[in-house]
Amino acid sequence: MTQRDVIADLTAAAEEFEGLVADLEEAGWQRPTPAPGWTVADQVAHLAFIFRLAGTAASDAELFGALAAKAAADFEGAVNAALADYTGDPPEVLLTRWRAERDSAIKALAAVPADQVVPWLVRPLPPAVLASAGMMELFAHGQDIADGLGVTVERDDRIWWISLFVTLTWDFGYQARGLTPPAAPFRYELTAPSGATWEFGPADAEQKITGPAEDLCLLATRRRHRDDLALTATGPDAEAWLDIAQAFRGPAGAGRQPGQFKA
Repeated sequence: MTQRDVIADLTAAAEEFEGLVADLEEAGWQRPTPAPGWTVADQVAHLAFIFRLAGTAASDAELFGALAAKAAADFEGAVNAALADYTGDPPEVLLTRWRAERDSAIKALAAVPADQVVPWLVRPLPPAVLASAGMMELFAHGQDIADGLGVTVERDDRIWWISLFVTLTWDFGYQARGLTPPAAPFRYELTAPSGATWEFGPADAEQKITGPAEDLCLLATRRRHRDDLALTATGPDAEAWLDIAQAFRGPAGAGRQPGQFKA
């Protein structure tokens, strides 16, 4: 496929995410989402925190190192502390803070040369990969908000970056459960929202995942159960992976139940 512009796609994804909440009445910000205990406001606060981290990583490595050290010691605690920092913000204030963190992060990532790396929580990443991680976060938490509000998000081919990120982090599900990943990576043959075919991984891989790219993104962000998705596995390792796939570090969380969301 033609190479996409990751900064342009991240910018568009962030604007799309904001469209979910920009016109919400105050009561809508307190609506529960499928993430246990998280309201719409919590979802926005979490993204503001994540984008603050990304912007700091891309612009001030020393300050990021100090923040990352705290997060590494207790990531769950760091996330909860970040949410507490936004508790009590009225919607207009929280939205303004999110916009500022979003704009700062995108500007900082855009300024990093493509052949350099940005420090991150586990290991340094190329700016395009860290931007892809940001798009994964927007996808996941935007889906939570959409589900909480009962609205449908129309996907486009920007999710190429999220699909790529999923294939790069294919071993995270094993690590989260203390399992040893297979020695050989999988092949992924995906159908884009546009109908195009996207291929990732070795062409001669014995283990393969096929199906809609959006379904892969929903699976690996654990926003849908595999039983509700049109993904097919070839090979026993790939079949088992569909049960544990996740594109983020740390505990897998409860995930979603089969049939929880009606088509």
